[in-house]
Amino acid sequence: MENLGIGSRVKHPDFGNGVIIQVSSEFFEIVFIEHGWRRIKRDYDQLEVIEAMEPDRDLVSLEQVEGMMIKVLRRFSDLQEIIEMGDKWIGGKMILEPGKRDLAVKEVPIETFFHKIVMVRDRLRVMEQRINSSNLNDEEKLNLQQYITRIYGSLTTFNLLFKYKGDYFTGEKTS
Repeated sequence: MENLGIGSRVKHPDFGNGVIIQVSSEFFEIVFIEHGWRRIKRDYDQLEVIEAMEPDRDLVSLEQVEGMMIKVLRRFSDLQEIIEMGDKWIGGKMILEPGKRDLAVKEVPIETFFHKIVMVRDRLRVMEQRINSSNLNDEEKLNLQQYITRIYGSLTTFNLLFKYKGDYFTGEKTS
């Protein structure tokens, strides 16, 4: 796997077909057709090579790839990645019991709640993209991005609903 370059087509046993969009010393960054972006260790031995591309000596930066991907996503903005809910939650329900006894209990299918959480994340990502491509100065962009990072941190409670750790919300990292 060491000699795969950007553009190589691969198949992952869980995520299916994908294309390598970035190569680092430890990881391949791969966009999978049905599961979106994932970081896979270069020594992962279950990655099947469909079509290998030679590593480019003039590597494209991650920032350049992100810029190209943002343009493609904006052009085809009705396409959304498929995020899977953990198997143990499928068919489950949330029960909301009010503190006042004279009010009725509300039951919500977990799939409905999960869909709403994923929509919030999708909208936060679009907001991030719009901030990054805006005419705001760097300090204003940084301030807004920090708020978004804190929002992601507030949503980490819902990570238990996701099937794959790569889909988890992440907030500020503490040192």
